[in-house]
This record gives sequence, structure tokens and C-alpha cells, in this order.
Amino acid sequence: LAMKPALFRRLAATLALGMGLLMGCATAPTPDYQPQRGQSGKDVIWIPTSPELVTRMLNMAKVSSQDIVYDLGAGDGIIAITAAKQFGARAYGIEYNPQMAAHAQNNARAAGVADKVSIRQGDIFEEKFDEASVVTLYLLPHLNLKLRPTLLKMKPGTRIVSHAFDMGEWEADDKISHEYAHAFLWVVPSDVQGRWTMKEVDSQAEVTLEIEQIFQRIGGSITERGRKTPLLGAQLRGDKMAFQYMGADQQLRSVTAQVHGQRMQGVATVQGGQLPIEAIRR
Repeated sequence: LAMKPALFRRLAATLALGMGLLMGCATAPTPDYQPQRGQSGKDVIWIPTSPELVTRMLNMAKVSSQDIVYDLGAGDGIIAITAAKQFGARAYGIEYNPQMAAHAQNNARAAGVADKVSIRQGDIFEEKFDEASVVTLYLLPHLNLKLRPTLLKMKPGTRIVSHAFDMGEWEADDKISHEYAHAFLWVVPSDVQGRWTMKEVDSQAEVTLEIEQIFQRIGGSITERGRKTPLLGAQLRGDKMAFQYMGADQQLRSVTAQVHGQRMQGVATVQGGQLPIEAIRR
């Protein structure tokens, strides 16, 4: 099939442009790539978090060298880099923009923490980050709410820190402000809702513990020898629970326990002495 030279040149140029665009999508950014404040991303625009607020956020989460930090929407990598450089943590970032992800990894290399920081391209709603002990994010409110069910299924005690936006009905455990910016902290709570049979280990006497739960807020009652009394000052933080109740012997008991799925173990303090307790969810 004969083709006119001019038409052939136009077709060749079109093919070359298409191949160039495809190759550009698959290759790393040039070394001089610089993100622009306000540039569009998949679901958000990029607004960097100030170094001062980053440090305060990680301090609020009590990040240490024992932690694995995941930054969702890593941007230029500042949170992951700070977690590694200032706090000694192992840090990962998930960033949708491949050029930004490569830029952030270059920043980690320049900061001397490439051995502790890994920024990868990915979608935060598809990537796994369940190994994290700390999760940081700077997203929009509806994205926080979309992530909330996943975050609540993480290991109890995992700390979640969000710049600017909250989690709706899930009240924050702590909050900080810096200049005009805010950050919120949540500690993923254990699931303790339901009926438990609790006893002092050295005694055969059992009580029924009924717990009602909305996120980390808990309440309920104790039934002992047919007598029902409310839990007093009930608190839940991660897998640690504490409450008081008035026993049938008219002695105030203060209980602290650690939750292990369907079991709890701890101590009841009464008249200055401590009695081991255990409970099983029925």
C-alpha cells in the first residue's frame, strides 16, 4: 500500500509522541522534578505539612525506634523522613503520584535515611499497611471517613494521627495546635462490647460484666449475686481497660485489665491489696 511522504511523516510523529507519553508514565522523574504547592493529586491537592507540626504530631503519637510508621499520601516524604531521622522509626510512605513518590525517596536518600524509609507509589485504599504501629495522614474529611473502618480493624493500640481533619463520630483521644494548624490523635481500641464472665483467680465467685461500647467510649454494669451495679469511671485505651465497681461485700474494687481478643487478664485492687482477675467473653 503506497503512502504519501507527508502522511507517513505525520503518522510517524503521532506514533512517536504516543510512545513517548507511555514511556514517560513508566519512568522515574528527572532529578530536577519539584512538586508545586497546590498541585492536584488523585483525591486531594498537595499542601505540605510544616516541619514543626510534623515533629509535634510524631511526639503526640509517642513515636520511637520500636515503631513502624506509615504515612498515607506521603507527598514529599517529610513525615516518613522525620519519623526515621528524629525518632529512629522504620517508616513507609504510600503516594499515588509516581513522580512524587520517586521525589520523596530521593529526599530520604539525601537526608541519609534511605535505609529506614521506603516511599512507594500506590493507592492508599488498595495498599496494605496493617503492620503499622503508627499511621499518619493529611487527607480530606470524606477520605478519613472512608479509611475509618480499615483503621478501626488495625491492632488495638495502633496510633492514628491526622493533620487538620477529624474522624467524625470517632472522637480524638488528643489534639494539638500549631499556629493555625491542628492535628488529632486516636488510639485504636479493642473490641470489648458484650457479656463477660469475670472472676478473681483465687476465688470461685464469678460476676457478669456487661460492656457497651462506642469506639473507645465504654460503660456498663456488673452483676454479682443477683445485684447489678454500674461500672464507674470506665476507660479504654487501646487494649487497656480500667473501671471501678462496688462489690457485694461493699468494698470498692478498681480493676485494670489487658484485653486479648475474647479474654481479659488483670488485677482488682481492694483495700490496698491486689487480686488477679480474668474474664472470658460469652
